[in-house]
Amino acid sequence: MKTAQLSIFDTPSGVDYNLIKSTPIGLYCSVGDFFIDPKKSVKNALVSHAHSDHAVKNNKNIYCTAPTKDLMQFRNSTKNSLEQFYVMEYGKTFELQDVKITFYPAGHILGSAMILMEHDGVKYLYTGDFKLQADNSCEAIVFIGADVLITETTFANPRHVHPDADQEILKLNDLKDKNTIIGTYALGKAQRVTQLALKHCPEKIVMVHSAIIPLHHIYKKFNYDLGNWLPYSRDLFKTSTNCIYIVPPYIYNQYKDNSKYYSAFATGWDWFYKHNSIRLHISDHADWNDLQILVDKVAPKKILTVHGDGRHLQYHYSMLGIDVGILG
Repeated sequence: MKTAQLSIFDTPSGVDYNLIKSTPIGLYCSVGDFFIDPKKSVKNALVSHAHSDHAVKNNKNIYCTAPTKDLMQFRNSTKNSLEQFYVMEYGKTFELQDVKITFYPAGHILGSAMILMEHDGVKYLYTGDFKLQADNSCEAIVFIGADVLITETTFANPRHVHPDADQEILKLNDLKDKNTIIGTYALGKAQRVTQLALKHCPEKIVMVHSAIIPLHHIYKKFNYDLGNWLPYSRDLFKTSTNCIYIVPPYIYNQYKDNSKYYSAFATGWDWFYKHNSIRLHISDHADWNDLQILVDKVAPKKILTVHGDGRHLQYHYSMLGIDVGILG
């Protein structure tokens, strides 16, 4: 995996590291007058990626990558929208008032970004959702040094260690004599699983639900070839026994208890495996080990946690002399 060189620098003395505040709407920077991944529509929003819990509708000014713009416009399409998008390239710095801002690949899904903010000589890095595992369906993460790391903690627990996704997908080759239904989130996971299945399960026919197909086409627009998948064909599905059918969660729930098919939901969460034929542990988030690698690469003086339970990270790094605050 290619990564950027770390930026190592001295921290100015007397800095309170309080550029970013936690509010009920989301993380807010008063100096730049912007929110980061706000939970409700706001005037100025930096959006890390297009998943709905980070990319709400009807923000007035949206700063994001080009893929995130296309994905948001598809998913959040509303008539007479007043949204204004400002597309930012990875590695190119822009300014909002007195804050310098740069987007870097986060490795989570297509167009996902970590957001570096600089003010008064202090660097703040917001990860958004990120992963370190290799994934040819999106940009690889780029590590950047910062004084303050604001990191997601979705799987920030020592018991969470994600297996290799290439090895997990091979399990599908052992499912014979019946078709297989794979449940995935429509954006990000569906594209990754499509590509993995076509690469590692050459004897299988990979079909995709109609709700996912437009997202596959956006990935192709940005030069991410997911392979020779097919739109779902009812006739082919009925007459074959070696099909993999990739569907969104609401469709998966209709199939999961049907003994005519094998079923698996691709996720890192244990509770999804109860009714599955196999455990398909494929996550697009960092696990406990990945979080430690991130901290090592970023080399922050202070850590703030969001999107999960930061208590394990707080305890672990307090033993190493790094202050960890929990924002949410």
